[in-house]
Amino acid sequence: MITKEDFKNYRQQLGFTNQQTAKRFFAGKDIVPTVDFNYINLFNTRLAEIIEKINTISHHSIEHESIKLFNRQNIHNIFEKLKKNQIIPKLNNQGRRPEQVYFSWMRGYVISNYFLKALSIIFEVNITDIDLIGDDDMINIDTFKRTPKADLEVNMKNNSKIRLEIQSGFQGVNDIKQHKVLEAKRIFLSESISSLAIHFDLFNGQVAFVKLDEIEDDSVNWITRQQMEGQTVFNIDQNYFVWKLIDKPPKFRDLFLGNHE
Repeated sequence: MITKEDFKNYRQQLGFTNQQTAKRFFAGKDIVPTVDFNYINLFNTRLAEIIEKINTISHHSIEHESIKLFNRQNIHNIFEKLKKNQIIPKLNNQGRRPEQVYFSWMRGYVISNYFLKALSIIFEVNITDIDLIGDDDMINIDTFKRTPKADLEVNMKNNSKIRLEIQSGFQGVNDIKQHKVLEAKRIFLSESISSLAIHFDLFNGQVAFVKLDEIEDDSVNWITRQQMEGQTVFNIDQNYFVWKLIDKPPKFRDLFLGNHE
């Protein structure tokens, strides 16, 4: 009679000390693909093309004079920094290739930096009054991660602060993940600092402003996205979209940030 002990002995003779190691071996999951930098170069070219197209149609007040300089500083230089610190090969998310995770992260990073000029107009502050507070570290993979922490913090003229969660949408699906809302409410309770999500829907050329700490727990906009592994998300209602990218950015003091449902 063949027993489980026979199974174990067989695997040990093959050189496997546990089942998981054997499974990874037979599935080829222990083989990590090398990063295809030709693939990444194509992604970098596409990032530059995205910014160039957006810059062409953006309102002149937020247009960048030297888009080549912007792309060199925010695409090429950042890529070189990530490459030097060997961050790219370690990027993984739900089994996707590191090149694809890199492109996804870089899109958000580049878009956030492109619209810093717009944010300074919206909040009527200097760009130097907008601080980066997110947890993405381009030197250490251990701290290069996405967390609920907001991306930016604006030091307002009245000495108050407001945190900004900058989001970019490229497919016409506009959601806010639940943990972002929970973190915003925690920050408001503990530090009395409001958090605002600014969602750039680049597929449709519109921008939404959502005060995260004021989203109701029983809002009808809470839905489950099956394509996001059943995550609960806040679907951004069309009424939150109040700025067309081809127009001049609105002033924060003029925005209606109440309940849009």
